[in-house]
Order: sequence, then C-alpha cells, then structure tokens
Amino acid sequence: MRVSIHTYGTRGDVQPYIALALGLKASGHEPLLAAPEQFADFVSSHGIAFSPLPGEMLALIDDPAAQAVLEGSSGFGGGLKLIGRMRPAIGRLLAAEWTAASDARPDVLVHHPKSLASPGIAEKLGIRAVLASPLPGFTPTAAFPSPMLPVRSLGPLNRMSHRLAVEGGERIYRKEIGHWREAVLGLPARGQYGEPAATLYAYSSAVLPKPADWGADVHVTGYWFLDGDRSRGLDPALAAFLDGGPPPVYVGFGSMPSVAAEQRTRIVLAALEQAGVRGLLAIGGGALLRMKAPDSVMMIEGAPHDLLFPRVAAVVHHGGAGSTAAGLRAGRPTVICPFFGDQPFWGRVVAQAGLGPEPLSRKRLSVESLAAAIREAVGSPQIGRRAREVGEAIRAEDGVPEAVAVIESVFDRGI
Repeated sequence: MRVSIHTYGTRGDVQPYIALALGLKASGHEPLLAAPEQFADFVSSHGIAFSPLPGEMLALIDDPAAQAVLEGSSGFGGGLKLIGRMRPAIGRLLAAEWTAASDARPDVLVHHPKSLASPGIAEKLGIRAVLASPLPGFTPTAAFPSPMLPVRSLGPLNRMSHRLAVEGGERIYRKEIGHWREAVLGLPARGQYGEPAATLYAYSSAVLPKPADWGADVHVTGYWFLDGDRSRGLDPALAAFLDGGPPPVYVGFGSMPSVAAEQRTRIVLAALEQAGVRGLLAIGGGALLRMKAPDSVMMIEGAPHDLLFPRVAAVVHHGGAGSTAAGLRAGRPTVICPFFGDQPFWGRVVAQAGLGPEPLSRKRLSVESLAAAIREAVGSPQIGRRAREVGEAIRAEDGVPEAVAVIESVFDRGI
C-alpha cells in the first residue's frame, strides 16, 4: 500500500507523522511524507521518502511583525495583514502538494488538517482520505468547544464551533483553493468529496476521553511518539547536573515567539528561586535567553524529551501537543503557560484531569504566579499521583500500530 502523508507547520506538526510513516514502513507499506522543506534532513534521516513543500509561510513565524500578531500585540488588523501576506504563498503550497501526491500515486492519503489541498487531491485521484491530527478539533462534539477557542464551554454551541473551525481555512482561502481546483485539478471550484474515510486523533484517551457522540470512524489512537537514540544518552554535562542534586523543574517554550524573551527569562529564574527548586531552562527556541544564572540552574539548547523528562520534578512549557504528551508520558506534573492556538486548550485539559495547576496567563505572568504554580505542581500529592497514573496508562498504549491498522482497514474497504 502506498500512503502519502501531508502535513504543514512547525516541528510539532511534523514529528508525529514521521513516527506514523515509520510504523507504516515497518508494516510493509510505502509511505511518503510531504512537509515543509525546512524538515528535509529531519525526515530523510529516518529513511522516509520526502517531498518538500514551500517553507515561506512557516518562515513568517520568525518575522517580527508576525511574532507581534502571534503574541497578540498587533490587534485584529495585524492578523488580517498576516493572512494577506500568506495569500500569494497558498497557490504555491497547493501546487507542491499536488505534485507530491500525483508523483507518488498513493492508495490512501493521510493528512493534517492544515493540508488544505488534501480533500481535492483525494477527490481527483479517486482515493480515500484519512484526517489525522494531534488535536481533537475537527470532529463536532457537544463535550467541549473547538480547541482553537479560549473558552471551556459554549454549551449548546459547542458542536457548531467545531464545524466553523473545520471550515475556517477553506473559507479564508476559498478563492485560491477554488482557482487551484479548476486550473490544476480540473474539478469544480467547490469540493464534493465529503467526510474523510476515517479520522485519527494522536493523543491519549487517558488524558482526554473520547466523546460519546463521536462515531466508530473516529479513532483516539494514543500518541505517536518519535523517540531519540537511547544508546547515545544525555549530554554528559546535563547528566552530571541531573545527578548533582534533587530533580530540577524543566522550563521551555519551544519555538514560541521571542518577543519579551529577556523579561520572561528573568521571571523564570526568580520564580525558580522563590519556589526553592533547581531549574533546567531550554533556551534553543528563542523564547528564553541565555543569561547569568545561579548554580542551581542549568541552561541547555535542548535535549530529547523522552530521555530528559523522566528525570525532572515537573515540566513548565507552552502547551504544545508534543511537549504536553512527552511530559505526561514521563508521569510528571505539568504547568502550562500558553501562547496561542491550541495551547490554552491543552492547559485546560491538563488542569481538568488533575495533572497540573490551572494554566498561567502569559501576558500577566509574574514571579509570584509562576512560583506558586511550580510549588503546587511539585508539592501536591494529588497531582503527583494523577501524573504517575496517567503516565503509566500512556506508556502502556501504542498509538502508531493502532493508527496503521485503521489506515489498512480504510484501504481494504476500497473507495
């Protein structure tokens, strides 16, 4: 079975799909991963066939104006300008996705929700499409609102909010998508393909149970982990620091915008001191900066989460799906300070599941609020017990084989 996997976004939007591709390959299938060109070496190093997608939209994240939008400091007008800057790139992205799929001639197309081309490609090729996401925001449910909304519940409007989120990208870029469908695919501007053949959600039901109103075609498989080379171990200096005292609290915000990074770093250092704990700061993404710190704190560019997190007391991060999954699998209490997107949602999920304190406000982050959250995370017996229980449940799951089995069943059913 030939499987094209299409995804777009930052590392957290690519890494789980490499794990899925490896699972398909191990089962005797032929996966191709189409992802931003920035990840060519990362994907190819795992022996997976790769098709590059234009990376210009992803590169916008490093632009100061775009960072201001993501930080929420440029207002609604700034968001509209950012969308406008992306429009010229949409056509090139759609074309590159079609090239990848038409060259590969897949039997099944597996795609991230950000792949706006995939429904049209599946329609043109006459194959089945499988929607695959680390975020449960693309199947309507009454259980919770769209994860892209900063609210716990909209009551009777919960289901509607998911539908709007599903259609959001298509609505914003309807003109570009319609032109591409007509000019390149030879299809009507508006698609008629309908629902995906199956939907895969790559997270654990131990963290967020599957809603009762989801059908049998929707699968919560468990996380898709791509672990590092365990034979290499941790950097010797990092290992020595970990061995040199009580387990530290890990603080890292991934590739989040670097606006106010110096102030944020000073708050983190002071909060660790106030909480009376050792600290480990991941500064590789730019949201935290290297600066003078006490001996009780070590700053690192990064380290494999699967090796590092089991050795820390708690994890403090932005709430990205990958970071959240890694911390919970390690059985560690989690403190989330979300920046944007689905991160507030994971913050709420973690708190509601008793795996950490309430998420912190990034805009109102203070030494006192962060220190209090750290003390609660490392000092609460209830949080510690729940974190260990959920960690054991996640480690007992095997999300990739479950996802592979669903994809195989879709192929076996035919179009």
